[in-house]
Amino acid sequence: MPAQDVSVIMLAYGVEEYLGEAVAAVLASEGIEVQLVLVDNGCTSDAVAMLPQDPRIQVLRPAENLGFAGGVNLGALEATSEHLAFVNSDAVVAPDALRILVDEVDLPGRGIVCACVRLADKPELVNSVGNPIHVLGLSWAGGMDEPVAAHQEPRTIASATGACLVVTADLWRSLGGFPDEFFAYVEDLEVSWRVWQRGLTVHYVPAAVADHHYEFSRSPLKMYLVERNRLLFVLTGYGARLLALLALPLLAFEAAIFLIALKEGWWRQKVKGWGWIARNLGWVRQRRRLVQSTRTVPDKDLVHLLTDTFDPAQFPLPAGGGLVQGVLKAYWRVVRRFV
Repeated sequence: MPAQDVSVIMLAYGVEEYLGEAVAAVLASEGIEVQLVLVDNGCTSDAVAMLPQDPRIQVLRPAENLGFAGGVNLGALEATSEHLAFVNSDAVVAPDALRILVDEVDLPGRGIVCACVRLADKPELVNSVGNPIHVLGLSWAGGMDEPVAAHQEPRTIASATGACLVVTADLWRSLGGFPDEFFAYVEDLEVSWRVWQRGLTVHYVPAAVADHHYEFSRSPLKMYLVERNRLLFVLTGYGARLLALLALPLLAFEAAIFLIALKEGWWRQKVKGWGWIARNLGWVRQRRRLVQSTRTVPDKDLVHLLTDTFDPAQFPLPAGGGLVQGVLKAYWRVVRRFV
């Protein structure tokens, strides 16, 4: 098979304990020519300086931390290949992973394809095999802690994981990349939904493997971004009818999340997210017009991608939560017919 090109976008921030390993794995990719664009968003160690002097590596140093969304967008501007791969700086791709993903994304109808991302310290277990999209806009690592052996069939998925995915450069440019305003979190869900809206598919490819040194974290900044971006996704990505049908449960969920945030001590971040949206309603309206005007597939053909069930392993429900989820499931079964 002739070699095909791929530009790998990788970001560096903080200590970057696994950056050297991640870069080495990308450069060792087999059957494909690789360009690596590394965006130094603020590496605080010598991990970037210690990278090999390899002509395939290009390092970009923006004046400020652009976050995951802005960093990937910047890196993509410098990409010279027909395919773009986003690989986390703590993810180690198998030698054939990028070639497999590039082959897959070139199949007719494909939009984004993502790898089987395993836990690096327990490679027999899943980190993500593509991420669900909840009707209320949440997402989580799909298949987390499940046996990799149980996820060996390729399939369409609601959302790709940003830890290791491939998209064509032409489609990425057509989509306009990630919204810079998201900064970090939920952007992989948002762009996956827009791919589906364009009549293309998002696929999980189990033959392509990456081992992720994954560490779950929950900080006030993360909760602010996750919750704010969830609302931005719903407000801009859902069509008017779907948004109207979900207005009541969305408002109820906002109240519930605020009570949880109050109990856990990050209520200020939740309020800050509401404040950002209130101050930037002009951007929200403009973004909504753009997303809705460029879609070709109506929501009624996409609602099958949405789940009404929380993953109890990743979203432990508080007391009474099971009853609330049951009510939501019953409500969704009824209203989805009218989307």
